[in-house]
Amino acid sequence: MNRRPTVSRRRWLLIAATAATTMPTVRAQTAASGPPMRLIVPFTPGTGIDLIARQIGPKLSERLGRPVVVDNRAGASGNLGTEAVVRAAPDGSTLLVTVNTLVMNRALYPNLGFDPVKDLEPVSLTSWGQLLLVTSKASGITSTQELLARARARPGSLNYGSPGNGTPHHLAMELLKNETRTFITHIPYRGSAPAVTDLLGGQIDVMFLPIHVALQHVKAGSIRALGISSDKPHPLLPEVPPLRSLNMGHLDVDMWYGVLAPAGTPRALTDRLNQELKSILALPEVQAAFATQGMSPAHSSADEFRALIAKDAVRWATVIQAQRITAN
Repeated sequence: MNRRPTVSRRRWLLIAATAATTMPTVRAQTAASGPPMRLIVPFTPGTGIDLIARQIGPKLSERLGRPVVVDNRAGASGNLGTEAVVRAAPDGSTLLVTVNTLVMNRALYPNLGFDPVKDLEPVSLTSWGQLLLVTSKASGITSTQELLARARARPGSLNYGSPGNGTPHHLAMELLKNETRTFITHIPYRGSAPAVTDLLGGQIDVMFLPIHVALQHVKAGSIRALGISSDKPHPLLPEVPPLRSLNMGHLDVDMWYGVLAPAGTPRALTDRLNQELKSILALPEVQAAFATQGMSPAHSSADEFRALIAKDAVRWATVIQAQRITAN
């Protein structure tokens, strides 16, 4: 009389154990069963922006219960990928992961056919990145003050490189020139790699570079770091002085990164995405991954991000007009 309940109980325990081991798999499959979301990165794989997208993508997928795909749409200084998001349906299926080049392009390309500020809905800031002011060993320049003294003594005798017209690297140096009333000749390249090669070889004297690009060369002694665009020394290079501590004017050349959606995306969707990103950016593994690129995770409300974009658009337009910078 007592055996049948015992057998039934054993079978029940076996079924329960089997279910317990299979449930996570079922949940994982269900979590990725919704319609896919695209994170469009308007630059090539391997950039800091691409790293951000590939860090937040899988975690958004887990939280939203849908596949998330990183889509690199490089071209036209980021305008190609940006336009793809502007033209996308405002239903939360397409997002832009970008950098402050977005607002620079607004002034550099007045005939885009879309407004990269008005035609996008801010979701959240994701991080800040610092630029290093670096010089070649061949130049013999050992400080920012020495750089400026030489530039004033012989205007145009020094040159600087950038990955191309309108890039943050380019406009950061133009802001430095504008604030310090100096003239240094600009040599644009097609990307960071050839510019860094010529900096190492002494063909160019100075340039701005993101920390993750310059760090290995600074540590090896191949180039010298003169200053960093931050309020305080950076933990990766504690000996390099912040540019703002050198009394050279308002040298705010930090790079912000963020996520935006097509204009008209419902506020309920952007609010949900904002909160998910807040949780993701607080994860230790995400913060560690950002740190390797010299980036600091930073969350904001959608309205705070909108205000930052609007302010930065005006600031960089002023620099572009004052220095008569063109995209060509």
